[in-house]
Amino acid sequence: MAGLEVAGRRFRTEADYQAALRDQAKIDKIKAQVNMEQPGEVITLYADMQSGKYRFETAVGNDFDDKIYELAQTFKKQGYNRDSRLPTENEKRSRFPSRKTGSHMNQAKRADIRPIQEELDDELQREIFRELKKREKRRRMTVVLCSLIAIMCFGYFGVYYYFADRTEADYENLAQLKGSGAKTGTLFHQIHYTEEEEIELEVLEEYQTLYNKNKKLIGWLKIDDTNIDYPVMQTVNNEYYLDHNFDQEYDKNGSLFLDKDCDVVKRNTNLIIYGHHMKSGKMFGGLNKYSSEEYAKKHSKIQFDTIYKKGTYEVMYVFRSRIYNEEDVVFKYYKFLDAASEKEFDSNMQEMEALSLYDTGVKASYGDELLTLSTCDNSETDGRFVVVAKRVKEEN
Repeated sequence: MAGLEVAGRRFRTEADYQAALRDQAKIDKIKAQVNMEQPGEVITLYADMQSGKYRFETAVGNDFDDKIYELAQTFKKQGYNRDSRLPTENEKRSRFPSRKTGSHMNQAKRADIRPIQEELDDELQREIFRELKKREKRRRMTVVLCSLIAIMCFGYFGVYYYFADRTEADYENLAQLKGSGAKTGTLFHQIHYTEEEEIELEVLEEYQTLYNKNKKLIGWLKIDDTNIDYPVMQTVNNEYYLDHNFDQEYDKNGSLFLDKDCDVVKRNTNLIIYGHHMKSGKMFGGLNKYSSEEYAKKHSKIQFDTIYKKGTYEVMYVFRSRIYNEEDVVFKYYKFLDAASEKEFDSNMQEMEALSLYDTGVKASYGDELLTLSTCDNSETDGRFVVVAKRVKEEN
């Protein structure tokens, strides 16, 4: 659909386009109220955004969120805080008189200095000259160093946005391939658990084209009215897709991937999907918006299809956690894949309920199938932001 573009971002549906327009209107209102040249106002705005005062629905809002984050961090590194305020141009002029106003005073100072300067001997003059040359040399080195740093920074952001733009284009193409093309024949996937046990499953027609492109495809994750609409990969380790895309090219955005120990056929109690929290909003960059209960109510349904079976899930728990040391005796959500008994299942539910930021009203019972989405969280070292959902609807 042509014309569905806001702030340089293209949107595939009218609903996403309208959401982007709402985000842009909210951004314009913020810019009218906040002076972006005042450190204190920017740092305060960033704190308000972190607290959930301002919430965005699309990548347009995520881009603005990233810019405020980077600007606030720059001011903080320079020593500013929420109470900091820089003088305005009028205040600067009133504090420092113009050269024209102070011309008589400057002339008087120069008249006083001239006799002293004439009395300096030649050696002292040469010493002053050498010192001036040193200062000029240091100044030039500083300029060169700053220029190199600036070039490196621009290079970093250039690479960052190159990967971001490439990733967006690539996944738009993959979304178009999903379900494309006429079915030419039933596609089966053979799974060998042992020499004696072999399972043959039919790949859903919708995913056959994509599966033929990359046999590591295990499913597709989508949350309506968000940028989360991606293939989910799975391989024998949890490292490869941290920095590779669907086409197996290096990509700092990585891919969404299912934990290596999960099995979508002999279904685990809990399937865990990991993804990077990208500042650009890609992958799980917007997952932490679920920290808002209002946002969770509007986006309570999660669609996760395996390549064999469709599935709809409802958000149950939202919490923050972290990666613990192996010897720490504490609930580790990333270790919860199966519950061997109802007692063990209930114990895990109680742990997650205690951590949850709010009560969704959704509960699970032993035998229910769960889905966990996990991404990084910068609130603490090795922090993680986690959304847990329960399968509520069977399709096909």
